[in-house]
Amino acid sequence: MPHSPASTSSLILTTYWPILLLLGLAASFAIIVLIATHLLGPRREGQVKGGAYESGMNPINTARKRFNVRYYLLAMTFLVFDVEIIFLYPWATTFRQVAPGSEMSGLFLGRILFFLLTSVAAYVYAWRKGVFRFD
Repeated sequence: MPHSPASTSSLILTTYWPILLLLGLAASFAIIVLIATHLLGPRREGQVKGGAYESGMNPINTARKRFNVRYYLLAMTFLVFDVEIIFLYPWATTFRQVAPGSEMSGLFLGRILFFLLTSVAAYVYAWRKGVFRFD
């Protein structure tokens, strides 16, 4: 039996009402906490309060220090392999549902092996270029 437009809109409203309520509560909590902190928090100023804090140690140099580009290359390499691991999870859950010995199982296995092989080739390339060396 098809739903009328009025019943469909009320069904959508009742379905999403808890989510909207939770979002409203989260937003109002954030606003209330910010206002309360501003109104009730201490208002002390000073050289120590305004100074940089580095894990309890006095700052040695300026924070505007230049980093070696290899740091960023290593960070990007980490992100690439991190994303690769994320892609392995949906593949693994789908591969479990494929019938053993079927055409699809060979295709699925071949695709992931190609994916892993290209990732290992990229890792070896980065290693040979010296991305992981900090001299």
